[in-house]
Amino acid sequence: MKIVADKSIAYVEEAFSPLGTLITLDGLKITPDSIKDADVLLVGTATKVNRKLLEGNQVRFAATVTTGFDHIDVEYLKQKGIGFAHAPGSNANSVAEYVVVALLEIANKYGLTLENKSIGIIGVGRIGSRVAKKCTALGMQVLLNDPPLFRKTGDKKYLPLKDLFDCDFITLHTPLTLEGIDKTYHLADEIFFNSLKNGSVFINTARGAVEDTIAVKNAIKSNKLKAVVIDVWENEPDIDTELLEIAEIATPHIAGYSLDGKVLGMIMVQNALCEFFGIADKKGVEDFLPPPEVAQIEIENAIGNEQEILRQTVKKIYDITKDDAEFKKAIEMPKDKAALKFHNQRRSYHFRREFQNTTVHIRKKLEKLAQMLTGIGFKIELNES
Repeated sequence: MKIVADKSIAYVEEAFSPLGTLITLDGLKITPDSIKDADVLLVGTATKVNRKLLEGNQVRFAATVTTGFDHIDVEYLKQKGIGFAHAPGSNANSVAEYVVVALLEIANKYGLTLENKSIGIIGVGRIGSRVAKKCTALGMQVLLNDPPLFRKTGDKKYLPLKDLFDCDFITLHTPLTLEGIDKTYHLADEIFFNSLKNGSVFINTARGAVEDTIAVKNAIKSNKLKAVVIDVWENEPDIDTELLEIAEIATPHIAGYSLDGKVLGMIMVQNALCEFFGIADKKGVEDFLPPPEVAQIEIENAIGNEQEILRQTVKKIYDITKDDAEFKKAIEMPKDKAALKFHNQRRSYHFRREFQNTTVHIRKKLEKLAQMLTGIGFKIELNES
């Protein structure tokens, strides 16, 4: 069979060329003509898979290696009998780690102590639940909002949205839904921001349209918000460069771009493809993941408080300030060039590794720090001295 795939998919050649004739293209250059005789289409978020792309083609199976699939017209695929797969949860830990790193950087910049600060998590699915666990390990007070989960479970830990408005930090982890009682389109609008505690910090790693860009900018300009961390943007890749400039941390939709998450997403799609076509060639992440660049970290002289040691430790794995600085080069660019910068930085991303690949060696007497490191995902080896 013929497979057309986004060339940015991790290990795409190694995983899919044994299954058929593989053609790899830039995600923005996947067109009706380029897939006219393809049996399989594999994409990331750069490609909109809909009637316009697929009408008249012979694609039998389409998949995205991402968790979200609002760029896929799933109803159209059903109508045409085209198989579909995505990678739910594959990037969940990566996004949660991104949030932890961002929290530590914001706290450092503004001289904040995260311990006992409150964080409101809107959306407590695969990602939000991991964020909650890691923030708890940081000693934060975690408040949860997830109306669908509340209706399903009746668990009172899922609070009304208004109960989160007094939090020091607010982070979004919902899918993008355009209608219904759980509509999230522009959930973070002018009323939302006006309701927040003065000087709070807003983080969005969900979907760009869950926030109203104008409302976010107004909240920053009026000093309603202390700081904003934005990884997802309305109308990607046509980003708002004014918001890019005034956001404390801005990145081009790469929160979920750990190599671990990318490989897991690819594997989930590869396995689904094999199952759909009855091919006995399923792979596992162990077939692709290389050893981590930073396998060991020694914490010998714990100078400073736990939070600063944590920040310095995670920075050895992922320095979010480098992604921010690189992306902000787009501020002075024309609109089309800024969009290309967004796409190119994602396409050529350096693929960081997750904390779980690194063992931290730490003195046994630093028990609190060890627990925090374990809670955010590191392996720990205690030294007696």
